[in-house]
Amino acid sequence: MKKKILIVGGSGFIGYHLAKEAIKKKYIVSIVSKNQPPKKRYLKKAKYIYCDITKKKQLDKKIKGIFDYIVNLAGYVNHKEKKKTYNSHFNGCKNLADYFAEKKIKSFLQIGSAAEYGHSKAPHSELTKCDIKSSYAKAKFDAQKYLYQLHKKKKFPYNVFRFYQVYGPKQELNRFIPIVVFNCLKNKKFPSSTGVQNRDFLYIDDAINAIFKVLNNKKSINQIYNIGFGKPLNVKYLILKIINLCKGGKPSFGEIKLRKDESISSFPKINKAKTKLGWRPKINIEIGLKKTIKYFRSQI
Repeated sequence: MKKKILIVGGSGFIGYHLAKEAIKKKYIVSIVSKNQPPKKRYLKKAKYIYCDITKKKQLDKKIKGIFDYIVNLAGYVNHKEKKKTYNSHFNGCKNLADYFAEKKIKSFLQIGSAAEYGHSKAPHSELTKCDIKSSYAKAKFDAQKYLYQLHKKKKFPYNVFRFYQVYGPKQELNRFIPIVVFNCLKNKKFPSSTGVQNRDFLYIDDAINAIFKVLNNKKSINQIYNIGFGKPLNVKYLILKIINLCKGGKPSFGEIKLRKDESISSFPKINKAKTKLGWRPKINIEIGLKKTIKYFRSQI
């Protein structure tokens, strides 16, 4: 029997790459999306279910059949709209979990966020105290708490991934690395912060590999995992590296002010994922950037 996976938010960057790899691995892939995917992220061999997961009646009406694995990557991307952000990331997760709590699934993977740690001192372990600074972080944190309670009541088989900065081909141009790469390839001037921040960057292939590791680990239930490369990079250093690889780009350092809720240093300890899942990142920043730049160069 082929494995059946439902990827909620499968039209997005991570969801697309997950669905593509699942198809390659011979899974039967269904994608839940509020809107039609952009052409660059449309997959012929996936079944698309158009549904708003914040509305319970739509879930009951549109999601049919049996699934082995559920991966929830869905959520409103404009975090400035606080109510929409909280509703999509918390209530959407709650509705999905309630729906599948009554089904026989093998694993439900909730994608949380490194933002849950807020200004807590890095490196973050899974035991680091969460320091909620935004509606987005609160929604992710509350979703994880809800899943924990559901596990206690009904033995709901969930895990949570707290991703750090995931990057790679086919990412939207509203993310840090694509913005810098695009401007550097065009040798344009672009605004930047001072670049004092330290961040963790994980190439998309490593992120997808981690997802399959946890889905196929029968012993992993009710666990939170930090998923990142495990080594911080200075943002200014990274911008200068991209400039060097693209042979162009004119950053205006200091033009963008740091957000009030922005942490200067955010990176994880990934020992737990290494030990319990047998996962470790393989693609370093040099290789990952070259793959990403090659893709964006092909789009210009």
